[in-house]
Amino acid sequence: MGAVAGQLALLDVEQAQPDWRVRESQRARRLTVRVFPGGRVEIVVPVGTRSRTVQQFVARHRGWIDRKVEELRHLQVEAPDALPEAAFFQATGQQVSIRYLDTPGIPKASQSGCEVLISGDLARLPLVRHALHRWLLHSAHAQLVPWLEAVAMRHQMSFVRTQVRRQRTRWGSCSRSGTISINACLMFQPADVVRYLFVHELAHTVHLNHSRRFWRLVAQLEPGWQSLDRELSRGWRHVPNWAIG
Repeated sequence: MGAVAGQLALLDVEQAQPDWRVRESQRARRLTVRVFPGGRVEIVVPVGTRSRTVQQFVARHRGWIDRKVEELRHLQVEAPDALPEAAFFQATGQQVSIRYLDTPGIPKASQSGCEVLISGDLARLPLVRHALHRWLLHSAHAQLVPWLEAVAMRHQMSFVRTQVRRQRTRWGSCSRSGTISINACLMFQPADVVRYLFVHELAHTVHLNHSRRFWRLVAQLEPGWQSLDRELSRGWRHVPNWAIG
């Protein structure tokens, strides 16, 4: 296919926009589209997807994409290479400052109280971002996994294992083997939205579908799930660019 991240090799010239990109993903099983604050559009496709398939996908969803771009275009966007000076985790109410120390070596993150230190060769920007991502994953695992376990215990439900990843398309998932995957970027969501996501995935341990029985169970466990589901669908606006890229 020859597509390069950041380029629109799969889109017709008439469909292409400067802030659109197509990204191949080894994990993708279907085509998905996301619109980021500022109006940037990313289309994620399985490896080997044909150009015509992408064009047809864009045509089907163009109305939704255009509405979403208009909705999010006005939101403030960080500069592409900007590094965060602070992070606020809505999920836990934790505010941390982020400091950078330019020293020899591969950038690494360490945390002491409410301060995170990124030390290393700061000129190696991709590795600085990698250090930030590793810190985010570590923080999310430490906070979200015990929380999920507590919600499961409260509702007398169980799962086999948990994994925390920094995903671009899903907030969570549940496999047939009972593994619940949760997105580290949930740390930027309100606490009640995070709790709803946990309930949603736990319900999938009983009904591995979105049948009426599944939604009845969700409603039983989380009576206000509809408004929380809508809020979660808009949740990417809370996630800073550094945590996504």
